[in-house]
Amino acid sequence: MRVPRFLAALLGLVDKFEERGVHVPGEDNGAISPWRDFGWLIAAWLVAVGVFVLLFAFAT
Repeated sequence: MRVPRFLAALLGLVDKFEERGVHVPGEDNGAISPWRDFGWLIAAWLVAVGVFVLLFAFAT
C-alpha cells in the first residue's frame, strides 16, 4: 500500500531530526540540542500549526 504524500513528508521530516542523533540518557554532557532531543515534538508542533492555518483558511 502506498503511503499518502503528506504522511511521507512528515516521516521524512522526523527522519531528518533522528539522523542528527538520538538522545541517550546519561551520555550527554548536559547541553541540550533541540533538534536531537525534541525532534518529534518539533515535527508535531509544525503539523499542528499547519492544521491551525488550514482550519482558518477553510473557514473564510
